Amino acid sequence: MIDTWEANNAKSITWVNNSVEHFICMQLAKYETAKEVWDHLQSLFTQSNFAKQYQLENDILALHQKNMSIQEFYFAMTDLWDQLALIE
Repeated sequence: MIDTWEANNAKSITWVNNSVEHFICMQLAKYETAKEVWDHLQSLFTQSNFAKQYQLENDILALHQKNMSIQEFYFAMTDLWDQLALIE
């Protein structure tokens, strides 16, 4: 039973390592279980979502119609709101 778990754990870690960029793979080498790897990846990408969310919120606040038509302004605003909704 333990052998099966260890084999599946190793397969999972190998799959993740083969699926990420080399610099991320280097960070994952210190983890022994697939759960630890996934938890680390979650923390990496959750933090970056906060930065993206902050940027989108600032872009929404900064958007002004200026020389855009009403339709162009609407599409620009809708695009930003849609991106923000995907992150949340």
